[in-house]
Amino acid sequence: MLAKRIIPCLDIKEGKTVKGINFVNFRDAGDPVELGAAYSRAGADELVYLDITASHEGRKTFTELVKKVAANISIPFTVGGGINELQDVDRLLGAGADKVSVNSAAIRRPELIGEIASHFGSQVCVVAIDANWENGEWICYLNGGRIPTDKRLFDWAREAEERGAGEILFTSMTHDGVKEGYPNEALAYLADTLHIPVIASGGAGKMEHFRDAFSLGKADAALAASVFHFGEIKIEELKLYLQLSLIHISEPTRH
Repeated sequence: MLAKRIIPCLDIKEGKTVKGINFVNFRDAGDPVELGAAYSRAGADELVYLDITASHEGRKTFTELVKKVAANISIPFTVGGGINELQDVDRLLGAGADKVSVNSAAIRRPELIGEIASHFGSQVCVVAIDANWENGEWICYLNGGRIPTDKRLFDWAREAEERGAGEILFTSMTHDGVKEGYPNEALAYLADTLHIPVIASGGAGKMEHFRDAFSLGKADAALAASVFHFGEIKIEELKLYLQLSLIHISEPTRH
């Protein structure tokens, strides 16, 4: 059985790490290079870096910043934001990313998933899905949660897998930054219907929420931002808690 993964997420806006609530009202959370290095030392299993306004502003992710973050960490590193073509993937892998996360571009042109998978391997292609619970269904959004689409979470996740995605990163806009727990029912449904790993995102507020995402939501990994950035939960302590909760997790870092 693969160990469950703890993944801090750096949401980058104008070169700084930020955190919002329900995808709005962002506040500064620190230097992304320093945060990434600290998380790597603390025993995080992976790091995710999302340039959250790249798609909306129609520009490419900051390659130089990706290089700096990558140079200061020793864990797998996923980068997303403004990735529209294979050239973008090549540039980011060259800058030190291990995987890329595609979201808006994949919804607009689903063929991109297969192109990335066939050129670089499925393991490189993470399909990120931002979805909001509205009128009894999960509606997928574009451009960092700004534009609703006609796609629905479960159908789109299944299609992404069929097209070659190696992982699904599902962020609940409904739960994002609210700190009341992950959407475990939806996560469990994804886990039961897909054959690739599911990363839970949106809703972490305390250690129990991570435990529940793994045990109830059957997630393969749990991603969080503000609880780590603002020191509310320390990764070493979280891993020890999860081990005591009988969750199979990689060893905490010992100092």
